[in-house]
Amino acid sequence: MAELSIKELLSEEEAGLDLELLAGENGLDNLISIPRIQKPGLALAGYVTNLHPDRIQVLGSTELSYINQLDPRVAAENLANLCALEISCFIITKGQEPPEVLIEEVQKCGIPLLRSHHQSSTFISLITKFLEERLLPATTIHGVLVDVLGVGVLLTGVSGIGKSECALDLILRGHRLVADDVVKVRSKLPAVLFGEGMDLLHHHMEIRGLGIINIKHLFGVAAIRERKKIDLVIELVDWEDGEEYDRLGLEEETHSLLGIDLPLQKVPVRPGRNITTIVEVAARNQLLKEMGYHSAREFQDRLEQRMAEIARLHSHTIIGDNLE
Repeated sequence: MAELSIKELLSEEEAGLDLELLAGENGLDNLISIPRIQKPGLALAGYVTNLHPDRIQVLGSTELSYINQLDPRVAAENLANLCALEISCFIITKGQEPPEVLIEEVQKCGIPLLRSHHQSSTFISLITKFLEERLLPATTIHGVLVDVLGVGVLLTGVSGIGKSECALDLILRGHRLVADDVVKVRSKLPAVLFGEGMDLLHHHMEIRGLGIINIKHLFGVAAIRERKKIDLVIELVDWEDGEEYDRLGLEEETHSLLGIDLPLQKVPVRPGRNITTIVEVAARNQLLKEMGYHSAREFQDRLEQRMAEIARLHSHTIIGDNLE
């Protein structure tokens, strides 16, 4: 399971969280493992039953004004019970000043107290997005990810099968490269997978005989994408004589990645087959399926209706002959 320390969260700059440490420096090694936050609410009044200490606790204007209006002894007791749960950290929004009783308790328990100048709603949106990207399951796979007509197509197959060459041909047709050779895949709620390239390999491709080429420099920024939702997996396989391949499109296989099943198409490769065209048509067909139109099933339904009609006419003919 991915984890993030409060020290790493505090040093994060690209997410725009605008965080500063106010107290509780002894707890900077506390870990966050869940990409969700919580506002303590009733826990500040002493009811801690449904509190999740492993989540970041966000304190806005309502929470701080409630603490300030409590009797100091009651406030200290409630905060002591709350901090005893080993909270990962507290974050104050809107640049507000923390009550002294809160600073005393977090210092005593070693719980980091951070502050952001963002409004509560803005900060919650920013940190939720950041935590989802950092903490949700992720993996890397060998393949090529391309954006074909808005469909994220992940090309897989053994090394040397022609994935990069197929992707290069797709780029020449106006489609876009996301990642070549190594694709970093991240899960996103509720059940979506996004792919992107590794930092070092971004916008580059390896073409045997040419070497490393920079797609962004050769074809411009319109030929690349930083990340893309993965909609379809196409596995390129060597053509084997005698092997049975799907000819109707009724067999629906899936490829499991990070616990999520993606549609899978296996495309046999041999000289004379235009793999690029097949991949492009597969992407168009996937668009139709997502709109509720399944060509193979429609053809099967029409075929079954025609066979039923022929059988009905044939039975009428036999009955008519018997009557004569």
